[in-house]
Amino acid sequence: MTTPDTPRPKFALTTLFSQHWQKIVSAGVWLAIIVSYTLYARAHALTPLAAAQTLADTIRGTAYGPLIYIVVYALRPLLFFPGTPLTVAGGFLFGPIFGVIYTVIGSNNSAMLSYVVGRYFGQGVFSSETSTGVIHRFTERLRQSSFETVLTMRFIFLPYDLVSYLCGFLKIDWRAFLLASALGTIPGTISFVALGASITGKLTDFTPQLDPLTLGVGVLMFVLSLVLSRYFRRREAKPISETIINESSTAE
Repeated sequence: MTTPDTPRPKFALTTLFSQHWQKIVSAGVWLAIIVSYTLYARAHALTPLAAAQTLADTIRGTAYGPLIYIVVYALRPLLFFPGTPLTVAGGFLFGPIFGVIYTVIGSNNSAMLSYVVGRYFGQGVFSSETSTGVIHRFTERLRQSSFETVLTMRFIFLPYDLVSYLCGFLKIDWRAFLLASALGTIPGTISFVALGASITGKLTDFTPQLDPLTLGVGVLMFVLSLVLSRYFRRREAKPISETIINESSTAE
């Protein structure tokens, strides 16, 4: 008596890539960057700071430097690279004025990239069937008051890329999302760009020179951003606590 063969599960490479393509691409890019840096640094006997200074001089010395910076900043979410170091680098490379301009352009493009990825690869996330309670109320608020809610999330320093992906998941209006992102990140952008612009010496110097005025502007804007963050956090805490209390009383 023969028994039918039990079908064996097949390993679908395309399915694996479709589910984890971002991590795979990021790992490949990071591996290429690390190998390239290691080979270049060994060939020219460069320390990490000397390599960073060489890269900075190269970007400053070409007319395509701003474009390179903007493109790298825009692609940053795909590489899981934090935006703060790039923002500081923008001030160091281009100064306080153009550093802010190029960083705002780059950060808005990175926000839209994350938004688009979330919109087309986050089907069914936070739907009315899968979200309940506070999460459901929050998603409905984000859909109905997109500009104000995104602006608040930017002011209170929620994870930048996570907010962008979430807005893409929920398919909120992209114009409200982009405008709120641009306005909500201006104080923080100015503060970190000013910090980078205050470094007037070379990175290879033992004690880099600092511009007190530019550094003071950066510190002032950073304090302002913290004040705004505290204000909006307090304002958000009240409706959230009220929602939890109302749901608890309803459940009882």
